[in-house]
Amino acid sequence: MKNNFLLTVAIAIVFHTSPLLAQSINDTKDTLTPVQPQSAVAPNSGLTVTGYVEAYYTHDFTAPKTAQERPGFLYNHKRNREVNVNLAFIKGAYTSDRVRANLAIQVGTYAQYNYAAEQGLLKNIFEANAGVKLSKTHDLWLDAGIFSSHIGFESAISKDCWTLTRSLVAENSPYYLAGAKLTYNTPNGKWTLLGSVLNGWQRIAKLPGYSGPSVSTQVQFKPTANFVLNWSSFLGSDRPDSLKQTRFYNNIYAIVNPNGKVSAILGFDIGADRKPVGPDGRRVGNGSYVWYAPVAIVRYSFSDVVKLAGRVEYYDDKNGVIIATGTPNGFKIWGYSLNVDYFILPTALFRIEGKVYNSQDAIFETASRDSNTNTSLTTSLAVSF
Repeated sequence: MKNNFLLTVAIAIVFHTSPLLAQSINDTKDTLTPVQPQSAVAPNSGLTVTGYVEAYYTHDFTAPKTAQERPGFLYNHKRNREVNVNLAFIKGAYTSDRVRANLAIQVGTYAQYNYAAEQGLLKNIFEANAGVKLSKTHDLWLDAGIFSSHIGFESAISKDCWTLTRSLVAENSPYYLAGAKLTYNTPNGKWTLLGSVLNGWQRIAKLPGYSGPSVSTQVQFKPTANFVLNWSSFLGSDRPDSLKQTRFYNNIYAIVNPNGKVSAILGFDIGADRKPVGPDGRRVGNGSYVWYAPVAIVRYSFSDVVKLAGRVEYYDDKNGVIIATGTPNGFKIWGYSLNVDYFILPTALFRIEGKVYNSQDAIFETASRDSNTNTSLTTSLAVSF
């Protein structure tokens, strides 16, 4: 009750002190959608206020009628057979020549499930960071706090992604990070270089027993407006120090013709955790546990108003590092989805998506017995301001 009261007061203060609306949100790790200005900046202040609300309904045709949640490896659009809010937030952003800061307060089922391990009011923080430009002549910034992850081409903000729901690899890699980062953009705008020191693998508070820190990098190349090539990495751990399980993760993707009639995203992620140390101080085996996930998305734009996107993906985590199933083959699953987007207004988006999962083992609950397949239909209405 106390947390809800504080959250209500914070939102009320932002609305009361900012009689302005700003452009639609676009500073996520996925900036594939063109910015559509909607409002003004406060005079002489550099302060903007933006907001986003996405309501949804998901129908899982495979799960028992009494099942209220989608499978455990999903964190967005999680509730089954009920109308709910996936993500809603209000954000204040301040920018000047040498200083910037962001604060966004969130609610919704995305925050409920994806931030379950965080503490108290931190579960309602979508973004909170401050930055300073270190050079007068170069685009070099130091930022610290909680920010959207640079690992991957998708974010929790559905309107900025080509598909309504997130890919398996996005759902099971960091959506947010906490720490400090250096970002450099070259004068010609073709290269972005980033290095960061983090509290952990999608951790605001460090994992108990892990001393850290973790580090992460990003190298992004944009030779033209129609091509993006990205490599992001993570080196650290998501296990206590006693297990000595170093994690090395790589995220690679290419985006081709993102604003054209036909466009595509090709992605490949691969991670490795060292095999752990047992109670006797010896490792349980040589080498590492490896998991990987390729994904391909193709989008066709009939117009600025109607778009169609299809996705094919695969996730292989046979050792259950990220997704444990307790089955003989572990988590080995294909995913297929098709979605149609209709922009009612530049700031209002209606979407519908059908999706099928096909697993090597029977991991999906049904009314009678576990199944190898899962079928669902999701609709959403997202409004930004």
